[in-house]
Amino acid sequence: MSILSELTELLSEFAPIETGVFSEEAPGEYIVITPLSDVFELYGDNRPKFETQEVRLSLFSQFNYRLLKNQVLSALLLAGFTVTDRRYIGREDNTGYFHYAIDVAKFYPVEE
Repeated sequence: MSILSELTELLSEFAPIETGVFSEEAPGEYIVITPLSDVFELYGDNRPKFETQEVRLSLFSQFNYRLLKNQVLSALLLAGFTVTDRRYIGREDNTGYFHYAIDVAKFYPVEE
């Protein structure tokens, strides 16, 4: 399992979601997942035991972004994800989208 597949499954009920860039014509609300890091932080017997995967969720909305933000944050926390940062990026004047970013991390056991 990976953070990308888990988040796509979890958040697709709230808005269309893609990784890296939204490739189709953008709807009024959508989410883009950008991978940030995959690191080994927990070791045992000189071998990595867990991998931390971290991504940034970019929420884009031409409406009131706070409803989408609250739905996504609630779902993330209930599903056991760690929210490491969240911030309002701004309104993009050329597109009319509000942009809100949420950084998310999760630990996964290393498969040998």
